[in-house]
Amino acid sequence: QLTMSLNSSTLLNEENAQGAKRNTECLESLLQTPSLIQENPLQQLQLASQEVLEKAKKSGRSKCPRCSSSRMFYCYTCCIPVETVPTKEIPTVKLPLKIDIIKHPNETDGKSTAVHAKLLAPDDVTIYKYPCIPEYEEKRHEIALIFPGPNSVSVKDIALHLQKYTKKGVCSSDNDCSREPLLKQAKIEPEEEKNPNGCISDSRSEDTRLKKIIFIDSTWNQTNKIITDERLQGLLQIELKTRKTCFWRHQKGKPDTYLSTIEAIYYFLVDYHQEILEESYEGQYDNLLFFFSFMYSLIKDAKCCAGKE
Repeated sequence: QLTMSLNSSTLLNEENAQGAKRNTECLESLLQTPSLIQENPLQQLQLASQEVLEKAKKSGRSKCPRCSSSRMFYCYTCCIPVETVPTKEIPTVKLPLKIDIIKHPNETDGKSTAVHAKLLAPDDVTIYKYPCIPEYEEKRHEIALIFPGPNSVSVKDIALHLQKYTKKGVCSSDNDCSREPLLKQAKIEPEEEKNPNGCISDSRSEDTRLKKIIFIDSTWNQTNKIITDERLQGLLQIELKTRKTCFWRHQKGKPDTYLSTIEAIYYFLVDYHQEILEESYEGQYDNLLFFFSFMYSLIKDAKCCAGKE
């Protein structure tokens, strides 16, 4: 019996050692595989310490200080951290413009990354639940909507196209170009900026500066209901074409350039910083992915060690 016990103990120790080795090899493989590194730009982010999230993960779910719901890391209903994640230990990001997020009423709160933006940039981000959204018509000369479509323009062309929307530049009489939606007009080339009928302003003043950007938070199949709302018609549309999603809930059948909400916000701001503000990017908005990158790593590790990678 003693021999059998010793043998069993030896076998158990060997199995534990092999299991630990497999886990180590799994994680090393995850971090060292070139293709994964190339596909995961999150590894290069300049982030605040995520130790607070590591501690919260070990503690498990905690209460929301406002509604007392049991949550992990943050309450996606109240948009605040839970009790085990002190607000003072969460980074705050200052944005160069305001952001409105329009959330589809059927979008599951717990699956949405929009709340990350509100948690990390509370002074600059507002979340609306459709159909309760603002009227944008009077401010369309300083607002743009992130949405891929036939009329969408790139970030670098924002200033040029916003000239059509200036208060002085948008025609207002019954016999002028206001009859046609602005987004359906032909693309304006630089030499065409001086328009004799005055429909387009040739000024690059403060009136043409983007002050607010709108994001739609929904599945792609739900987007049509929001994007066709009359309150969003006539807004300049911008498409992010060169980025690939890292989102673990990416929808099957959709291009990998269709980003999650927080990714879209982050990548837009990086491009805006470089293309419009014309400043070198040094990680100023990286902390917008503070929660996203941590959750991404947790899920990748879990999938790897479950043999799904």
